[in-house]
Amino acid sequence: MIHVFTSSAPNYVGKVRALCESLQKHCSGMMVHWLVADTRNETLLEKLEDDPIDNVIFLDDFETYRDPAWLFQHDIIELSTAIKPGVALSIMERDDCDLLIYFDPDQVVFSPLDDLVDALKLASAVLTPHLLVPYQDLKAVRDHEICALRNGIFNLGFFGVRDCEEGRAFLSWWSDRCLDFCWGDWRSGVFTDQKWINHAPVFFPNIATLRSPRFNVAPWNINQREFEGTFDEGFKVEGEDLGFYHFTGFDSGAHQEVIDWYAPGNKAVHGLVQWYKERTKSLLPDMDLAWRLGTYTNGDKVLAPHRQIYRQREDLRAAFPDPFHAGDGDEMTYLKWIQTAGPVEFPEELGDQS
Repeated sequence: MIHVFTSSAPNYVGKVRALCESLQKHCSGMMVHWLVADTRNETLLEKLEDDPIDNVIFLDDFETYRDPAWLFQHDIIELSTAIKPGVALSIMERDDCDLLIYFDPDQVVFSPLDDLVDALKLASAVLTPHLLVPYQDLKAVRDHEICALRNGIFNLGFFGVRDCEEGRAFLSWWSDRCLDFCWGDWRSGVFTDQKWINHAPVFFPNIATLRSPRFNVAPWNINQREFEGTFDEGFKVEGEDLGFYHFTGFDSGAHQEVIDWYAPGNKAVHGLVQWYKERTKSLLPDMDLAWRLGTYTNGDKVLAPHRQIYRQREDLRAAFPDPFHAGDGDEMTYLKWIQTAGPVEFPEELGDQS
């Protein structure tokens, strides 16, 4: 049986629903899981009762991901990616899981993926690179080729793994690296879960690279691929049916900015983006979707420098094993330390904590 999963915080539920709708339409018979990168939320579960999601998983379901000291060190993107390979390995341990496919929540499937499945049956895992051919324009080289060198050759918004010895070994290795080094810091040589996969085809030789232009179409490759069509006629990429499109950077406006620059006259792409904006908004439930791990227990926001300092300082991790705990009265907590001693030791990082 084929299992599919995605990983995100609760605020992406509209995107998750759009992805799952597309899987139900084009890939029937697959079991779909949503890995919620947050603590258990019963209200969210109730809202999803009639959704095409077979299994909703929370961090609390895994002992590996319950340590508050580990959780605190990751921002929302780092955490959502750090847990992917470990949970993938857990799903693969199910007796009925022969093939496992992951999609980022901001992907949408537009046609059956039989060719992808056939390729996965012959490999231990399958990956898609950001780019299939080199750019000639220097701006595009800087924007896309150099960006891929910083962030990783392969885009881990998608991967597939077969239940075999090498497939499991790949997930185990990747999970171990993400437990210790899943940071959004390309300057230190890593970029969340993604940069590690540059090693994967060398360490695990039966991993295959999918080169079909219909897979993982995204802003970084849209002007390399002939993209056309409508919702009525269907979308085509180099004459092939669009497999799945990656709406990365959508909420920040980065997605729109890139396609405005690289595909300004492409009505198909811009129509697709407008549809996604309207569809994902309509799928948002009426409830609080705040990320619970984004605040201390008193409601104060956990700022990025708070996480980075805690990550750097072993003494702080030893002194405050639960940094989310805000305490009360005279109790010394990590939050109190960050508000008092923190600005003295880290004036540049903590000078303005608004």
